[in-house]
Amino acid sequence: MTHEPPSAEQTIADISDRLTPRYPDLPADTIRTVVSAVYAEFSDAKVRDFVEVLVEKQAKKRLKALQAQA
Repeated sequence: MTHEPPSAEQTIADISDRLTPRYPDLPADTIRTVVSAVYAEFSDAKVRDFVEVLVEKQAKKRLKALQAQA
């Protein structure tokens, strides 16, 4: 039995859903845009096993910076 990795859209949605409650001062659209942009930066990654973790970590850094500016 093979396990299919989640689609890019599903991964972006999952990460956005987890981060939205952590950044209540930021619009959900902004959070999704940041997550999508970070995910795109990993599009050439040869090893996909940890992309979701890396995207979430980088998105948190960017969202924290955005929240500090607000």
